[in-house]
Amino acid sequence: MLDHLGLEVSDYARSVEFYRAALAPLGYGLVEESQGHAGFGPPGRPLFWLRAGERAHRRVHVAFAAVDRAAVEAFHAAALAAGARDNGAPGPRPQYHAHYYGAFVLDPDGNNIEAVCHEPP
Repeated sequence: MLDHLGLEVSDYARSVEFYRAALAPLGYGLVEESQGHAGFGPPGRPLFWLRAGERAHRRVHVAFAAVDRAAVEAFHAAALAAGARDNGAPGPRPQYHAHYYGAFVLDPDGNNIEAVCHEPP
């Protein structure tokens, strides 16, 4: 469906370091970087891009797939340690579906970033 997604960020260096730490527990790393663009994803496949610039006035929601509930919890802890603000502790979200387990943080620009696992415990 989607090939990649990009966000414009107000503080490029801070955002690169934030996402490097927050996405590591999900198996995503900094795959490519050049001229104010940073691509994160699994090895060799940048799927999530940051671009230096002015943050858009509208905040966005981005959800990253986690392989299990422990990865959701590790993402949340790593993101908070990297400076995120909590926007929903790890836990079940039965209002979405029976096995939905997610955690939400606000990144340095106020975007709602989530890690989610859809597998049963």
